[in-house]
Amino acid sequence: MLDATKVQHPPLQLIQTWVWMMIESGNPELQDKGRNNLISAFGSLAKANEYLANTNK
Repeated sequence: MLDATKVQHPPLQLIQTWVWMMIESGNPELQDKGRNNLISAFGSLAKANEYLANTNK
């Protein structure tokens, strides 16, 4: 059974794809989609960045 108290995050590779879309794709539609996906998953870009910083430790 899933623990409802534990926050579930998307797989790291998916998060990295969204970051690539937002930063390096060069396509405004992809940039918006990547940004929106990160915000939907984490609530804000700052929280997504914090998660990635803590994951890479």
